[in-house]
Amino acid sequence: MYTGQTEQPCCLCDDPETAHRIDIFPRAVQLLNNSGPIAWRDIEGEVSLHFCESDWEVVRELTLEMGMLPLGRCNAARASMVFREDFEALLNDVRDEPNQTPLERRKREQAEAHVAEYPDSNVSERDLVEARIVLDALEELGVDEQRAEP
Repeated sequence: MYTGQTEQPCCLCDDPETAHRIDIFPRAVQLLNNSGPIAWRDIEGEVSLHFCESDWEVVRELTLEMGMLPLGRCNAARASMVFREDFEALLNDVRDEPNQTPLERRKREQAEAHVAEYPDSNVSERDLVEARIVLDALEELGVDEQRAEP
């Protein structure tokens, strides 16, 4: 019986040996390559992207040294995410879409704290890369921290 998520391959090169993982908010899935058929509002919780050691260096350089958002190079099919169950089909009942705003707010606050604290605290470089990606994705998508929807 399946009881949880399995490790995903590198979202850039499909290498099964991954060394690093970052977590993004569901709306950011729209920025991933091949994300068209994914209904981001049906994703529950964070989306995990895994990277092999060599691709992690590329992601780190793009994010920290070049100020670029690497999500467009990541394949959505290789991301790890959980979708809400389709109770509408099972029970002939319509459920409200999940409210992603609290998760987005939490990811923004955590990212802002990591950027502000780096390198003076125990914030790792991996945490800084994730924080920059989260903040850049929020900006790219036009997600304002004051409003719930774009």
